Amino acid sequence: MRFGLALPPQIKVFGAFFIYSFCMGSLFPRLPAIQEALGVGEGALGLALIGSAVGTLISLTFAGPIIEAIGYRRTLLTAIPLLSIGYAIAVWAQTPLALFLLLVPVGLLIGAIEIIINIEADRVEHAIGRRIMSRAHAFWSLGFFAAGMIGAFIAQTGLEPHWHLMLMIPIILAATALLLGQFQPAGHRIQAKAEQAPRFARPTLPILALVGVCISAMVLEGAGIDWSAIYMRDIFAAEPFWSGFAVATVAGSMAVTRFFADGFVERYSPVIVARALLAILAAGSLLSFLAPHAWSAYLGFALIGIGSSALFPLAMSAAAQLTDRPAALNVASLAQISFTAFLLGPPLLGFVAEHFGIRWTFGLGFPLVVMGFFVAHALGPKPIKQVITP
Repeated sequence: MRFGLALPPQIKVFGAFFIYSFCMGSLFPRLPAIQEALGVGEGALGLALIGSAVGTLISLTFAGPIIEAIGYRRTLLTAIPLLSIGYAIAVWAQTPLALFLLLVPVGLLIGAIEIIINIEADRVEHAIGRRIMSRAHAFWSLGFFAAGMIGAFIAQTGLEPHWHLMLMIPIILAATALLLGQFQPAGHRIQAKAEQAPRFARPTLPILALVGVCISAMVLEGAGIDWSAIYMRDIFAAEPFWSGFAVATVAGSMAVTRFFADGFVERYSPVIVARALLAILAAGSLLSFLAPHAWSAYLGFALIGIGSSALFPLAMSAAAQLTDRPAALNVASLAQISFTAFLLGPPLLGFVAEHFGIRWTFGLGFPLVVMGFFVAHALGPKPIKQVITP
């Protein structure tokens, strides 16, 4: 049965990225309220948030065969609404341990969705003959921005987080049905038999090099999303709206940059663009760490959003185009490490924030940016060939 709008394949990819991130993004503007409800410090809250990282790692490692057996369409149309429900249930937790346990199944769903939408973006990119990976991730950031702004407004009203996230469930269901109801996976880049991935996505040296390129972006983006709202509350005594606005600042600046990143990559090269973004990311990391005023903190968050915008999409495209193994395996392997760093690193920084100050959640990302400069050549000039059809 088919329902929803008949859309071009790339628009359906953009819709999937937007809905998925809007679903995820609803949680993070409410972390200050969740922390207060739990009555815990940053360290305990960070430990609780690791639950989603654990589930994501498990899913990215073992979900490949299950997704192939169920089918990409059925998995995606089920997993996104379930993700919304999972978040709504998780925020009812009364203790950090309960929050941790309730976030594990959320992470399982995140891993499955990540594999599907990134492989689909690469296949559609190949089929239509032009880059869409960065633009697809722009819609991911746009979804987070929308969720951040809505979350900031709702936080200012004083509505409790669990009611807020329950209100998101019917919205996610309706958006999924409307934009993805007619979703059909694009054709494989190579023969279907070669696309089947083994159960464990073992990283290779090329994949580890790509991790080195984007890990600073993943950690600092995650820090901006996880801790920027609490940072503004603790350092500058910001009201709930302006605390939540910090999350939207990271995601919004990232979204705008990602819309234009593909054009820069095609005009110059992945390596040149990556190194320019790493320079901006370094500036954002230092400014967020040293910010003397609220406006300078927001500027630092914006620079983090810009600098981290295209590094992960560029690495994903490079991983999908490696010829040593099937695309599904290389994408899963890169996502397994990088996306887990996005989820696992910032919560672990909660312990740093509690013992050394929350500013260090941004300052500690600077050495990772420096490492990225040395391995950026791993992206290589891999232009997407124009597909000519008779």
